[in-house]
Amino acid sequence: MTDRDFTYPAPAKLNLFLHVIDRRPDGYHLLQSLFRLIDRGDRLRIVPRRDGRIHRARPLAGVPEESDLCLRAARLLQEASGCRQGADIALEKHLPLGGGLGGGSSDAATVLLALNQLWGLYWPRERLQMLGLRLGADVPFFIFGRNAFAEGVGETLQPVDLPPAWYLVIEPPVSVPTAEIFAAQNLTRNTKPIKMADFSAGWGADWVAGCGDLFGQNDLEPVVCERYPEVARTLAWLRQYAEARMTGSGACVFAAFAAEQDARAVLARMPEDMTGWVARGLDEHPLRALAD
Repeated sequence: MTDRDFTYPAPAKLNLFLHVIDRRPDGYHLLQSLFRLIDRGDRLRIVPRRDGRIHRARPLAGVPEESDLCLRAARLLQEASGCRQGADIALEKHLPLGGGLGGGSSDAATVLLALNQLWGLYWPRERLQMLGLRLGADVPFFIFGRNAFAEGVGETLQPVDLPPAWYLVIEPPVSVPTAEIFAAQNLTRNTKPIKMADFSAGWGADWVAGCGDLFGQNDLEPVVCERYPEVARTLAWLRQYAEARMTGSGACVFAAFAAEQDARAVLARMPEDMTGWVARGLDEHPLRALAD
């Protein structure tokens, strides 16, 4: 086999909206969100080993081994399955840490999907999703592998067909800790829940026509903007050209466009001290076929 045979993508996601509905007694927040996969992300080289060792073949700056979600995912699957094989895992990082793009969760999901095949486990998708939830609330979505309406803590997923779109994503030069934002006293936690039937009935024509007319809001955005002026500045700049929004718990912000050239035209106007890129919306995860 060649190196290419052991290389796997870990795509990013955008939260087209993110509503905080309530907080459970255990401290976890109840959410509603719309997840969109995009064609930019990290890449992993995952090679099976016979000695059972899980080895990080490339260090990740600022992330100790005990916190590395790729290693944690591999060890969790190894323990849960009783598999005696191991793996060399090398992460090629392209997504920013603390950016709200789901990078770490996507990396973990890719490890689970790849090792499920490489180790000959062939677990069904639902079983991998349940295991992935132990690593983080977004991990089941990446294993699910389709754009989805999410509820609960993010693990209850219903597939949604989304229109083609291009996204301009800008990376403010900050890393936003998710736990800090959800713990904020001024976070609104009582957004009225959306009924999926109403959401499905209302979704479509208006959004497709404008492409940038995004539904709902991101309830975390005001908290992040107050604490991280760089995010507020980036949003203010992008909103001169399109409806812009923060993804996840930040820091990245984005705007949707119907055509690639429209997104790139705004990118070309971006100030030199900002970092951004254009990505295409995906219909499904590139590795979706690795689980039933």
